[in-house]
Amino acid sequence: MKRLTRRALLRSGATGLAALGLPAIIPSSVLGADGAVAPSDRIHIAQIGFGWIGGSHLDTLLNRTDVRYVAACDVNGQKLAEVHKRIVAKHAEDPAKAGNPDCAACRDFREMLARDDLDAVVIATPDHWHALISIYAAKAGKDIYCEKPMTLTIREARAVVDAVRRYNRVFQTGSQQRSNVFGPFRRGAELVRNGRIGTVRSIDVSTGDPPIPCDLPAEPQPADFDWDMWLGQTPSRPYHSKLASINWRPYREYCGGGFADMGAHHFDIAQWALGMDDSGPVKVYPPDGDKRPRVSFEYANGVVMNHVGGNCLGLTFYGSEGTLYVGRDGLWTKPESIAQSPMGSNDAQLDESNDHHGNWLDCIRSRRKCIADVEIGARSATICHLGNIAYQLRQELTWDPVRERFVGNEEANKLLSRPMRSPWRL
Repeated sequence: MKRLTRRALLRSGATGLAALGLPAIIPSSVLGADGAVAPSDRIHIAQIGFGWIGGSHLDTLLNRTDVRYVAACDVNGQKLAEVHKRIVAKHAEDPAKAGNPDCAACRDFREMLARDDLDAVVIATPDHWHALISIYAAKAGKDIYCEKPMTLTIREARAVVDAVRRYNRVFQTGSQQRSNVFGPFRRGAELVRNGRIGTVRSIDVSTGDPPIPCDLPAEPQPADFDWDMWLGQTPSRPYHSKLASINWRPYREYCGGGFADMGAHHFDIAQWALGMDDSGPVKVYPPDGDKRPRVSFEYANGVVMNHVGGNCLGLTFYGSEGTLYVGRDGLWTKPESIAQSPMGSNDAQLDESNDHHGNWLDCIRSRRKCIADVEIGARSATICHLGNIAYQLRQELTWDPVRERFVGNEEANKLLSRPMRSPWRL
């Protein structure tokens, strides 16, 4: 006998209830009448990580009426208590929204994922936890929203894609620029994709610096903080408040630095505009004095993508017929007429989303791929990792985007993955 899930039962309506000998008369709100969201359409979510970006997800999702928080998870006991209080209070304030008086507070994400009433999980941890939690979630049958950059290494990126596909999960990468959240990125990508600036010759991407090794001294560890779980797969080291808050971003052990932080956003848009969502560059060039102050990438079609300094708000495409800048501060072209160019019936139309969380939730219901599907997240993260490897080795690298290996460079290939501290492994 097939397992009858909560959502399957509710979707079956009166017929399903009658078949179980239950009353066929049910309140109209259960079926979604009078503007209410039917419980069968309300997605039960949990979230792990409530730092700066995690708090932003909580602010947004708590105010939705089509989800319900059933669990929250954080290694910081004080933060977890505060979040749990907010989720409970939201239900008292407005029961139609995502609050829940029965929301569970978990210190271990595995306890959270084991819940039968959980449909989907939001992962807003530091980068070194993204891959492992995503894979655990996929195996547990949960759909996934995972912050960017999607992984800590290139091998992790492919492992997450494989797990999501194997277990038929819906996956959204937190690349919100694809959903017009921060600026007109879809419009810019469409103009480039459809040849409005002619043949693309180069792209300048403004993002932060590569990471550095962590050298922070030891500090006293708070009693209500699970530091060993925070470290996870990374090397054991003493507690430091800078890492335990939101300031772990500069350090190589836990992420790809500022380069991967905004790079995961802007390299993603470059890939979108070039039609390279399932591929990547074939050459990576290290810094070379005044000739090339930062890392550059080259695609098989000759397009060169340069890491540049600046305000980190966007990227500039240089073509044979014009130039286009798109960023969180707007879109500009030269000549100016390019920006006003309408899309014709024969032009390639890129997928449209104006709500990144909403796109994820819609795809959970329809089982379609999200606007920033797992393969897209993997390829964008891979570019960040390729650049950081070139910064670390200071070598010119040849990359095979099909086999996802460096050609003729075993030193570089050793950096495709990292040793994981026991008991964690892919």
